[in-house]
Amino acid sequence: MALYGNPQLTGVEKTFSADEIIVSKTDLTGKITYGNRTFYKMAGLDEKDCLDVQHNIIRNPNMPRSVFELLWNTLKDDKEIFAYVVNRSANGDHYWVFAHVTPSYDGNGERVGYHSNRRVANKQILGEHIEPLYKDLLAIEKNADNPKDGLEASYQAIQDLLAEKKLGFNEFMFALEV
Repeated sequence: MALYGNPQLTGVEKTFSADEIIVSKTDLTGKITYGNRTFYKMAGLDEKDCLDVQHNIIRNPNMPRSVFELLWNTLKDDKEIFAYVVNRSANGDHYWVFAHVTPSYDGNGERVGYHSNRRVANKQILGEHIEPLYKDLLAIEKNADNPKDGLEASYQAIQDLLAEKKLGFNEFMFALEV
């Protein structure tokens, strides 16, 4: 089942077990080169639907663009990132993950793509911290005069929050675990 046409969100949350890990790999442009069974199960897609397709095929419109901007900027600097992400299944259901994304390198040390492992997200942290933060970031993005200004303002809001907390983004994500 392909996720084309942006299916309506159902409001239904899918879950996976704590002993499962969602794994996917992409090339440098974000096109999927590998997904494990759990990835395909949660996405509600088959391998043939995903290979050589942009990873944002599972992007949930309730996920702030500014978090992805931060993710891509971090990866382009050859650094890893940890982030809570809400994804969309092919049928419109959603699922939360705690993602670890890192650049992948070939034998010569050249960056060739990206690798992501996703685990079950901590529900308490989602409810107390992430969902309210992401709701605020989305409101900033949607209330701007245009998408570019919205992205910039939302991204700045993240930077301001991190400066206030005196933490990097990864540190902030793990500080929520305490």
